[in-house]
Formats: sequence, C-alpha cells, structure tokens
Amino acid sequence: MHFKKTMAAAATAAALLMTPTTASAASQDEQVRKLDIMLMVTSLRCRMGSDDFQPQYRKFSANHITALNQAARRLESGLVARHGKKGAKRALDRISVGMANQYGQGHPWLGCAELKEITEDLSKSKDPAVLTQAADELLGPAPRSGGRWARR
Repeated sequence: MHFKKTMAAAATAAALLMTPTTASAASQDEQVRKLDIMLMVTSLRCRMGSDDFQPQYRKFSANHITALNQAARRLESGLVARHGKKGAKRALDRISVGMANQYGQGHPWLGCAELKEITEDLSKSKDPAVLTQAADELLGPAPRSGGRWARR
C-alpha cells in the first residue's frame, strides 16, 4: 500500500496551508468525530466475520486518543457557545445517532475487508492531519474521484 506516502504528502500539504478559520476548524472537528463514530459502528457491524477489525479500531482509537478527544472537546465547546449547554447536548446526540443510523447497515461503498485495511493503516499513524484527510475521503456517499480509498 502507498498509504504512508499519501499520508506524508497530506501532512506536508496540511502544514503548508494557512491556519483554518474558526468555522472550518469546527467543521474539521465534527468530521473527525464522525470518522471515529463511523469506524466504531462499522467495526461492530463487521465483528462476526473474517474481517473483524475491532482490534484495529481499538489500536486506532488508542493511537489517536489525544486528537480524537481534542476534536470532541472543541466540537462540544463550539456547540455550547452557539446553542447553550442543553442545545449542545442535543446537537451532539443528533450527530452521534445520525452517524450510527447512517453506517449501522454498513459503509455505502466500502466493505468490511476494506474498512479493516484502512483502519489498520490509520492505526499506524499518530498524525492528526491523517484523520482530517481520512474523514474527507471516507464520509461521503461515494468515493471521491482520485481519492485514496476509491473502490479497489
């Protein structure tokens, strides 16, 4: 796989970009949170077959725990600022339930074997920029043209 080269290029590109605006940073935090939920939900869905990737998901979560927690805290803080404490809780619940519902029946264009491979790749990095790139490519209804994880 050329994942490491792709991720190195993504990290370099991310480092060269200007500091994101508050709105885009909030969007990135939400996307990272959604990526984590998607991987968790699909790992649970795939746990009974030969492509069980719960061990890879646990490793991914452990290796990215700081970035995942920071994104979740920033997302929550932004929602509290916009909606108040109760409104933020409802908004976070909507995000989580929406992701669970969306991916509970599987990923729209990736199977368990592909998700297992991707999660393994993601678990090998501790670079937070990798999470943003993965979220951008994996959370859409179809693979992006030329995206790293287009159907193989």
